Amino acid sequence: MAVMRKMISIDEELCNGCGECIPSCAEGALAIVDGKARLVKDIYCDGLGACLGECPTGALKVVVREADDFDPDAVTEHLKSQGREVPDHMPSPESLRLDGRAGNVRPMGGGCPGAALKSMTPCQQANIPSMSGQTGGSALSHWPVQLRLVPPTAPFLREADLLLTADCVPVAFPGYHGEYLPGRVVLMGCPKFDNQQEYIEKLAAIIAENNLKSITVMEMEVPCCASMTAILGEAVRQSGTTVNAVRVVVSREGHVLRTESLNF
Repeated sequence: MAVMRKMISIDEELCNGCGECIPSCAEGALAIVDGKARLVKDIYCDGLGACLGECPTGALKVVVREADDFDPDAVTEHLKSQGREVPDHMPSPESLRLDGRAGNVRPMGGGCPGAALKSMTPCQQANIPSMSGQTGGSALSHWPVQLRLVPPTAPFLREADLLLTADCVPVAFPGYHGEYLPGRVVLMGCPKFDNQQEYIEKLAAIIAENNLKSITVMEMEVPCCASMTAILGEAVRQSGTTVNAVRVVVSREGHVLRTESLNF
């Protein structure tokens, strides 16, 4: 059945056939054919974009178009035929479909009171006891923190040091509040499950309007998280400006694996 949903699109002029995207597609939806990355079948692609961060030329992007429904059963058979591991969990076809607004966020009636802009004074780390008896505190300086909820005109963004964080990082990394959040404005999101084009447009506007001092992007080591750096890179390009940027990759065990400068 053909439905409106997110799909991977490949720019053949940009694709150099390196194949870096192939292993990161857990569903086996991509293959190198005639020296270019190709989408094997629509039914194998979940459209969530785990492959985006692996493309060195930016040839891959997520688009919204009419396509056959994602078919988990077909993916299972396809992977088995290739001798590849079948993922433990795959999204349902229903969860991937979009309405006629092509994935735009539905406004909540009257707006959510919890999304109101607020600047706060971070807690003093030494004076806040935790439930375990250890001292510590929140370094959060503003609200909200979800990228989808923060407008580019939020006053706390002006000339800020931005901390762009994949949602799973603060859960895995115990030093997040103490080592990375102080003095930075955090924006959080999930590059796998949220609308990546929406993220790009929002970040491009934030970068263009706020004269940011720096951007630190924090990701988990898992492939789907690497899309956050690709999203940031495209946003910087669309903003028409430059900004100092650093990438921090965190392991599932809660360690910083590497820190590297980014050149967009």
